[in-house]
Order: sequence, then C-alpha cells, then structure tokens
Amino acid sequence: MWRYRAMLPVPHNASPVTLAEGGTPLLPGPEPGVWVKAEYQNPTGSHKDRAASLVFTWLQARGVRRVVEDSSGNAGAAWAAYAARAGIEAHIFVPASASGPKRAHIAALGARLHPVPGPRRAARDAAEDAARQGLGVYASHAWLPMVLDGYATIAYEIVEALGDAPGSVFVPVGHGALLVGLMRGFEALQRAAVVTARPRLVGVQALACAPLWAMSQGGYEAWLLVSDEAETAAEGVRVKDPVWGQAVVQAIHASQGAIAAVDEDALRAARDFLARHGFYIEPTAALVWAAYERLRDWAPRPAVLVLTGSGHKTPAPAPAEPVPQTPAPDPSTRRSWWQRIFLRKE
Repeated sequence: MWRYRAMLPVPHNASPVTLAEGGTPLLPGPEPGVWVKAEYQNPTGSHKDRAASLVFTWLQARGVRRVVEDSSGNAGAAWAAYAARAGIEAHIFVPASASGPKRAHIAALGARLHPVPGPRRAARDAAEDAARQGLGVYASHAWLPMVLDGYATIAYEIVEALGDAPGSVFVPVGHGALLVGLMRGFEALQRAAVVTARPRLVGVQALACAPLWAMSQGGYEAWLLVSDEAETAAEGVRVKDPVWGQAVVQAIHASQGAIAAVDEDALRAARDFLARHGFYIEPTAALVWAAYERLRDWAPRPAVLVLTGSGHKTPAPAPAEPVPQTPAPDPSTRRSWWQRIFLRKE
C-alpha cells in the first residue's frame, strides 16, 4: 500500500506503521468476466488494515499514546494490531454478540477488549463516553477521513492489475467508507488520465439492516421505518446510521451504480458457493456475490467483487451430515513398513 505514499495524507517525515498490508491479489472469479479482490489476505484478515496503517502512522507522528475504538470486529482487530505495532495502548469496544474469533483476535493482540451488551450502536456510545472521560483519543475507523485514502489504494491496485478500470465494482456497505474510498481512488485516476471512465459502484447491504437500500426504495420515510439493527450473519455491515451514507448515495449516483440488499438465505448460499470455489470468507464479504448473481445481466464487465473479510473470523458451521470414515485395518494383520518391504507374506 505504501507504494502510493505520494497519494496518502501523512507527514513527509513520518515512518509508516505497517504490517505489509495491501498488495492483495486480484483473482479470477467463479465465472468468466468476474474478478475478486482478495482483501481477506491482509495481515489481520480484512481490508481494514489499510485504514489502520494510515491512521496509526498519523497518530504516532502526533504523539498519541492511547486510543479508543468501537467495532463489530474487523476494525477492532486491525486497530489492535497496528496499535501494538505503533506502541499505542488501545481500548476496543465491541458488541457482546460479536464473533468469538474476532474478540479473541483483538484480545490476543494486547488491546483492552470491552464487550458491550445490546446493538452495534451501544458499543459506539460506550466508546464515545469512554473517550470523553479521558480513556484515550477516539480514533474511530468510521469517522476519521484519512481512512478513505487507505481504501483508495484498492482502486489503484485494481487498475494496475487489469490495465484499466473495471466495468463495475461490488462492495459491502456498513458505514460506507470503503465504497467512498474506492470512488475517491477511481476519481483520482480519471483526473490523472490513467483511466477514461469510472466503474459502476454497487453497494450491498444485509436486508436485515439496510438503511441506504431502504432510502433508495422509498425515500427518507422508508429509512426511518427500517428495522433497528436486526440480527444478520453479516455483522460487519450491521449499521443503522451510516457515517458516510450521504457520500455513498452520491458516489453511486455519480457512477450510475446501484444499492442492493441481500436476505439471510441468499447470504448463506453465497458464502457456501464461494467456499466451494476456494474463497473462504466471512458472511459480510459474501454479500457481493449474492448481489452480483441478481445484477449479472446489468453489471458491466469486467466486474470486481471486493471480498473484505476472512472466513476464519466467522467460521461457517460444519456440515450436518457425517463425513464417511474409512474403517481402520485389523491390528492383527497390520505390518510395519519394513516388514512389508523385507519380509515375505506368509
């Protein structure tokens, strides 16, 4: 990622806080004309590492010693890792319902983990209260604007790999910073005449908590009526009040893109389908394939699906049916390897 340092908003003399994030592969997808950007191959298993590297470089250069963050899991792990790298104490507030492996990951990296009962926004409220009480600087991945420049590097890498801009890009949307950052990256490349056109951007939400999709369907009134952070396997986008929501709508409109919502059955089917093609990802990342299947005839190709998080963060349940086992040989007839080689059978 730091190959693009000239495009990143950090002091010229700052030393990057890095774990070799970025440079993730663009791989052929499950069908011709579809590519997947494997962001789950970042150091902590998600695209949030790009943002964390930039944020902690910025914080370290300004002498910050303690930070507070709230997260559903992925940002928390990234913030914990890069805080450790920078020598900064981190307090991470997460919903108590967050994935167990995500919570364990955060704690293992040395951050102070604060599980908070209730919906996702309860963790945000608790983190803000803690920052106001002096626990640390509120270094939110949702609010800090430099995270957009970190995500813009994904657009640079996509164009480098393809040799041009793709026709469409599918992205999960929670707070929306990833989609807005991608738009910023493609806009910069267009202004520099590296590409002649920008791709259509498709933001994908879980139907259980889809405020931007609801607004696109029925306006502000529909947004107000959307369920209050209902349960969804796609916990990474369980956000009712997206910080970058208006910017997401503007970016999608400017790119002639779309907002899609995916129900839980389609989400699970997409996760399992991608796993059978070698992509082991968490449910949030699977949103993009479910949306692509629905919009396949509309989306210009090549289409790029941004797979944001590793399946190791939210493991899929084991198959219900037992796996057939090969019967063990009778010990009385078993021979050692040297007996099989050097002794004749009786």
